[in-house]
Amino acid sequence: MGGEVRWRVRGVSVLNRALAALDVWFVRRTGWLAHPRAGMVAAVLIPVLFGLMSMVIGQDANWDLRNYHLYNVHALLNDRLGFDLAPARFQTYFNPTLDLLYYGLNRLSPPLVVGFVMGALHGLNFVLVLGIARQLTGAGADLRLPLLLAAAAVLGPGFRGELGNTMGDNTTALFLLGGLYLALSRWQAMLDQNVKGTMAVLGAGLLMGLGTGLKLTNLPYAVAMCLAFLCVPLPYRRRFAMAFLFGIGVSAGVALTSGWWFLKMWQMFGNPLFPQFNNIFHSPWAAETGVIDTSFLPKTLLEYLRWPFIFASDFHRVTEVAHSLVMWPVTYTLLAMFGVLALLRRVRGVTLPSVGPRGRFFLVFCGLAYLVWMRMFSIYRYLIPLELLVPLIIWLLWRGIATSAQAAHRLAGMTLVVLLLCATATPQWGNAQWGAQAYSAEVPAFEAPAQSVIFFAQPEPPMGWMATMFPPQVKFIGVDTGFPESPAWRQRMRQAVAERSGPHYVMLGAVKNEKLDTLRNKLAAAQWLGLTDDAAGCAKLDWLGRVVRLQVELRRLPSGGCTFELPPRYRDIDLATPNRAIVDAAAQHLQRFGIAVDVASCNVYPAALARKTYMYQLCRAIPAMTAN
Repeated sequence: MGGEVRWRVRGVSVLNRALAALDVWFVRRTGWLAHPRAGMVAAVLIPVLFGLMSMVIGQDANWDLRNYHLYNVHALLNDRLGFDLAPARFQTYFNPTLDLLYYGLNRLSPPLVVGFVMGALHGLNFVLVLGIARQLTGAGADLRLPLLLAAAAVLGPGFRGELGNTMGDNTTALFLLGGLYLALSRWQAMLDQNVKGTMAVLGAGLLMGLGTGLKLTNLPYAVAMCLAFLCVPLPYRRRFAMAFLFGIGVSAGVALTSGWWFLKMWQMFGNPLFPQFNNIFHSPWAAETGVIDTSFLPKTLLEYLRWPFIFASDFHRVTEVAHSLVMWPVTYTLLAMFGVLALLRRVRGVTLPSVGPRGRFFLVFCGLAYLVWMRMFSIYRYLIPLELLVPLIIWLLWRGIATSAQAAHRLAGMTLVVLLLCATATPQWGNAQWGAQAYSAEVPAFEAPAQSVIFFAQPEPPMGWMATMFPPQVKFIGVDTGFPESPAWRQRMRQAVAERSGPHYVMLGAVKNEKLDTLRNKLAAAQWLGLTDDAAGCAKLDWLGRVVRLQVELRRLPSGGCTFELPPRYRDIDLATPNRAIVDAAAQHLQRFGIAVDVASCNVYPAALARKTYMYQLCRAIPAMTAN
């Protein structure tokens, strides 16, 4: 027994020495982060770094962009809201305010510059998390700690997956984190109930409201902070007054970014959230349905209790693309440990390091935001603002669990390192290699565009972005693609068609030779290097093709230069058969709506997001529009 005790003591001693050596190594390697200006330098460099990373990732080509992000701004600026009929499904009528930035940048700047600006903008989340971390760690804390926590925050999988893109979660997180930072940085003024404190509560609400108005899926964060104000260390009457004041700020923020759109939808359709929640507003122009995706929600009470473990083991439960989400069950477990230990310590009267009033407010806000998100959406993209706060949550929880600050720092650091190593893969929402234009399409000539209708008749692929490149006189109508059509809406469709003599068309997706994009990218690289301009460069390419399998053929040009072509085995691929199958399926589907498709008239054309090609088919259509 004595020998066993000695071995245990010796093992603990060895572990302590190893940890002490690790501390020394870490302090030596990160000493420069303790410089008083390190935070200022990082606040400038990190957004620039993320702008450059966005350029490396490539142009955004995500599904939502192709469906409605481009189309909605195009429709707003070209007075097409009542002209076209749901070409981007029910998302046609989403507030386009958030997308004005991306749309405008693409009108003013080259795509590569747009990518940098969007990435740098998202990188500003680092600055806000750094500010929040400094409020939570306190004035006397190691200067390196907030920087390291903020760096870990912007390495989460969800944030990285949306870097530089238009889905809006990274962008609106700026407003949400800004509201949280304002509340924490003016904490004492809020408790003192002075003018600065009152303005801070209103300002925090305003920022939360601006973010919520831009993207309504941010509502859980506004609700969570409002409820968190009920937990501040003040008399109950003052707590309720503070929450009410915050709510006024939220309402003002939502009014600024969404009020004008709510009014427009009310005037046009009788539903400010058209077509969503039409079971409440009863607009005749949409079916009586909520149009809310509930497929990601937990199914049972047990699933609600185990939800982080469930979606961490099966990402499909909360998202469409692969994510590594192990951080959530770890955070959930630490929160449970924190709660149990806090209860035991209170019962036993033990006084140990506390997370402090700011820390408790922060944890309550984060916990409530998660609960409201889980109950309302459970779609992971909408959790990105909270993902950005996970390193701070983990550090605070260890601070409340461990018996000393040094132990808390060690445990939090090791936890975050392991979690970041487990989440090195970046989710892929869709990107394209940069090109001279952000988006383009080959559009055929129309006999009478002012008399033509183009029907969108497939749920996949999304076609809304295509409508932005056709003659403005052409009307676009979505037919059974996801909009909750009511009898009055279908009558509106029939009337819109009857007012136009034709010819009319159906736009459908088309398959493509997948090797063509690869060919174009290789050719673009060779042209950029100047190897296709003369015989000397072409000779180098010829040699490279013999050494490396380029899967292209070199063709000499009369000018003395050269170009790439696909080898015959990749060039002669049957595309007509699968394209005909797409047309036949669409024609059968459209028969239900009185639309006949002239199968023999279909032609295939290319469109592109940067250098990523999307083929489409345009077929003549004869609409009687006698829908069932």
